[in-house]
Amino acid sequence: MDNKNTESFEINNSDASKCPFLSGKQKTVGGGGVRNRDWWPNELKLNILRQHAAKNDPLGDDFDYAEAFKSVNYSELKQDVIDLMTDSQDWWPADYGHYGGFMIRMAWHSAGTYRVGDGRGGAGTGNQRFAPINSWPDNGNLDKARLLLWPIKKKYGRKVSWADLMILAGNCALESMGFPTFGFAGGREDIWEPEQDVYWGSETEWGANEERYDANRDLEDPLAAVMMGWIYVNPEGPNGNPDPLGSAHDVRETFGRMAMNDEETVALVAGGHTFGKAHGAADPNQYVGVEPHGAPIEQMSMGWKNSYNTGVLDDVITSGIEGAWTPNPTKWDADYFEVLLNYDWELTKSPAGAHQWTPTAESNARMAPKAGDASGKQALMMTTADIALKTDPAYLEISKRFHKDHKAFEDAFARAWYKLTHRDMGPIDRYLGPEVPKEQLIWQDPIPKVNYTLSDSDISSLKKMILASELSISELVKTAWASASTYRDSDKRGGANGARVRLEPQRSWKVNNPEELNKVLNVLESIQNEFSGTISMADLIVLAGTAAVEEAARNAGHAIEVPFTQGRGDASQDQTDIEQFNYLKPVGDGFRNYQNPNLDIAAEDLLIDKANLMSLSIPEMTVIVGGMRVLGANYDGSNHGVFTDNVGCLTNDFFANLLDLSITWKAATSEDKEFIGRDRKTGAMKFSATRADLIFGSNTELRAVCEIYGANDGEERFVNDFVAAWTKVMNLDRFDLK
Repeated sequence: MDNKNTESFEINNSDASKCPFLSGKQKTVGGGGVRNRDWWPNELKLNILRQHAAKNDPLGDDFDYAEAFKSVNYSELKQDVIDLMTDSQDWWPADYGHYGGFMIRMAWHSAGTYRVGDGRGGAGTGNQRFAPINSWPDNGNLDKARLLLWPIKKKYGRKVSWADLMILAGNCALESMGFPTFGFAGGREDIWEPEQDVYWGSETEWGANEERYDANRDLEDPLAAVMMGWIYVNPEGPNGNPDPLGSAHDVRETFGRMAMNDEETVALVAGGHTFGKAHGAADPNQYVGVEPHGAPIEQMSMGWKNSYNTGVLDDVITSGIEGAWTPNPTKWDADYFEVLLNYDWELTKSPAGAHQWTPTAESNARMAPKAGDASGKQALMMTTADIALKTDPAYLEISKRFHKDHKAFEDAFARAWYKLTHRDMGPIDRYLGPEVPKEQLIWQDPIPKVNYTLSDSDISSLKKMILASELSISELVKTAWASASTYRDSDKRGGANGARVRLEPQRSWKVNNPEELNKVLNVLESIQNEFSGTISMADLIVLAGTAAVEEAARNAGHAIEVPFTQGRGDASQDQTDIEQFNYLKPVGDGFRNYQNPNLDIAAEDLLIDKANLMSLSIPEMTVIVGGMRVLGANYDGSNHGVFTDNVGCLTNDFFANLLDLSITWKAATSEDKEFIGRDRKTGAMKFSATRADLIFGSNTELRAVCEIYGANDGEERFVNDFVAAWTKVMNLDRFDLK
């Protein structure tokens, strides 16, 4: 910020000596000054449950992006994007007269931040517009790519999001250069602020990675990139060391953490590098300015100002690597594997000093055109990550096969690109537009549609059958929660639809108490068979939880009806990728008082993370925890946090007893993970708790919410709010209803 344009304010300095952060006259405006986290760095990160508030959305509460996108003349939009590819602008002219390679890189880097570990990152929100991503070194000069798209965004306005437009630009770039894409779906809604919930690493310098690897060179979970500020790997090799086999290790781990196997990885690297070029005309330390987020105000969202000669075309400095991979960088062809496998490559350095590989003189290699002069020529190049495809045995076999069978390579790249750019969109119900492929793929977690309709009397009959069974309220609630709470809003995966809780791997997860779960599922399956009509197990599991919550409310004197929306289908084991679904297994679920004992993370932090992934607000998280405790829904049947003598009754006892000053609390273990609550006068034990319980009394913001529900007049509100939050969780993945 340019302080010359900042109005000056003075504060009272009489107490400045008492505060280590104050030293005389200060300049500040609203929002400035010392924050709570400056004083208490370990403060609970409740901010991630408040991000993306509706009041910050300039489109308003009533805006329906799906309907807006459907109103677009799609063929006109697509043609506008294709026309852009060859409409070179003086302020940032196109390499070879075609922006194709540039737009592919922008789309790739938008989607490529996705990681399966927590489902965060990816292209689904248009987050490349904001820091830190818009200013990562690996995204150098992509600010210009988005600005080139602005006239199209301006024309269509809110009918097409930035998130959709960036991916569509990548597809149009490929098609305009002769590549047949697999398809495109719209439906990505923009965010309006940087994401606060995504952990990008703990390093404080770009390019650093000392914190994210262990002694075996395994990446820290859930990270996928090898270093701070990069999308995938260092193209020069591990830590800048031009070691192709070491690079292969990094490539395999990184792409694997975004759900790509070896074949998909080779297809993506080779397909993407068939187009465009890398830029390393000169030493970036000498000629390149700061990134967009740190640039002077007058640069207006543009960064990396380049003072080397013209600063454009052949004078651009981005990655530091210089040159094109193929002789025809604006054409889809088979040249990538032709030159990679048939030429010998020697280690050289770019004009910017970066490690790269150049064909040997004996290779008699073809040349690539100059970016700004079609009559000029320059040598081809490969990065260390490219050479890895030739030196790693598994990658080499795939490369040879693709070289021999170009159509197989074309199909593999088309499918891998489609997966890359759509992996975080969730089920196909969310896909919009005329180019959505009819074929459903295993990574889209397919679920068969149902063809029945339950009447009100059917639902009533089923509830009676459920409540008349041997199953307890606790067992029914835990099973419904286990089914629905796998949902991750980060990549729209998981949830109750599909009833995958009855399939592997979920059926065997420790957090789901497999023995108890199997008992409940067997009883529900018998009810399904006895029922005179038709109902899926997915609907029956949710309906069972609904019936249990209603019964618990009646037990507490509240006559309520929990909304139930039918229509869930049952997935098969063949439709379930066990490896990929294991990424949904919670390492902690504070709602069930579960935590992996091998994980050294505070239970309250895991609770907040889980609530964020389920798109819960602070009050929603609070009422669900309070309700789950009095319903006896701990994963192991323990009494931790069960602050009631009436388990199975939907009361506000959790909050009333949590806030009861007649109870004192003390740690029961040296790790401060479990606690004992005793009567202040007699010393008799009253309750036990975990950190995920006591945080609601310890944290002042959570305590303020608990006071609403723990008051004498708070129980009715608690019951109503719990039912609303419970229903939300049960329907989190019902995109067919939205």
